[in-house]
Amino acid sequence: MSQQKPTLVLGATPNENRYAYRATTMLIAANHPVFLVGNKTGNIQGVPVRNGFPDDETVHTITLYLGAPRQRNYYKPILKSGAQRIIFNPGTQNPELEELAKKEGIECVNACNLVMLATQQF
Repeated sequence: MSQQKPTLVLGATPNENRYAYRATTMLIAANHPVFLVGNKTGNIQGVPVRNGFPDDETVHTITLYLGAPRQRNYYKPILKSGAQRIIFNPGTQNPELEELAKKEGIECVNACNLVMLATQQF
């Protein structure tokens, strides 16, 4: 079993039809602690979806489910989060954020979080 990686899902939603929801449930099933940030509050399997970016949590990975234009509001908290890795899921690629993150020593991965979890590459 892989090491637990506290993961922040940016673009989380309580809508069961969205990929962010599916990724969250897979992360929970794989015993990774999750922190959820989205536009709509609610919860996913008992984990609250917050509107604001948490600044009091230890995060290993940030997985993005927001398009590049909507990511700009989160650049500062992402870069200050202490995260070791950002996963740019399909449709979230952002060369600007990727360049900024790499300058901070954050690994950037263009991949599908769902596939990474399903194939134990997370």
